[in-house]
Amino acid sequence: MPTGYTYVDGSWRDMNDPLFTSNCHGVWLSSFIFDGARAFEGCTPDLDRHCQRTVDSANALGLGQPMAAGEIEEIAREGVAKFEAGAELYIRPMVWTDGGFVAPDPETVRFALTVYEMPMPGDKGFTACLSTRRRPAPDMATTDAKASGLYANAGRAIREAKDRGFDSPVMLDPLGNVAEFATANLFLVKDGVAITPAANGTFLNGITRQRVIKLLRERGQEVVEGRVTPKDLLEADEIFNTGNYGKLMPVTRYEDRELQAGPIFRMARELYWEFAHAGK
Repeated sequence: MPTGYTYVDGSWRDMNDPLFTSNCHGVWLSSFIFDGARAFEGCTPDLDRHCQRTVDSANALGLGQPMAAGEIEEIAREGVAKFEAGAELYIRPMVWTDGGFVAPDPETVRFALTVYEMPMPGDKGFTACLSTRRRPAPDMATTDAKASGLYANAGRAIREAKDRGFDSPVMLDPLGNVAEFATANLFLVKDGVAITPAANGTFLNGITRQRVIKLLRERGQEVVEGRVTPKDLLEADEIFNTGNYGKLMPVTRYEDRELQAGPIFRMARELYWEFAHAGK
């Protein structure tokens, strides 16, 4: 069992202490958002942006605002300080409502933040396949927030992929274009150009995704944000992801194609680690 702590109602507790009642709206009717940030090697990259996205997601779902992003960041750093320097941690702020019927009642908004040990997966990579499940359009679901309710379909896509012998699925958008992996953004490389699906509202424009695009472009690497088709993945020279769990990880097999961690992935990962350590 990993070691961790949860901040709620003004104090820190063991992370496994219960937070909800059986009639909690956040549990019963999914008025629940979360975010995820990382601490590793003494770094907390873009922690401020993850805390701001927590506030933005809560507002998007009409949950109310329990506190400002800066206050959330202070709590997160206090939690990180409970561990040894350099510990590999997951930082998860959460907002939900206790009350409401179908629509959440913002007068009952609640906040908690959990910090716990979660080792970084490294750069060994993962296998992927195309899923039959799709990401919803913005008028179909709460795609403008990191809402827990969105993860049920992602979970089914992951189970489908694992049943086929793969680690992770690639999910399409409602029009049949590539959106992302189930829990991370997607990049491919073709003829020296890095390509990523344009943020069209069907998936979160990830904080790590945005950072990697910026870092690559500053280095002079061409990055195209545009339409990506399933055929493009079958012809790609490299495929990799960006996301909070592992930051950047390469795909080593897509469907029946063997792949390797290529030069643009390695550049992106090196640039991100430099950025993380520079900001601490």
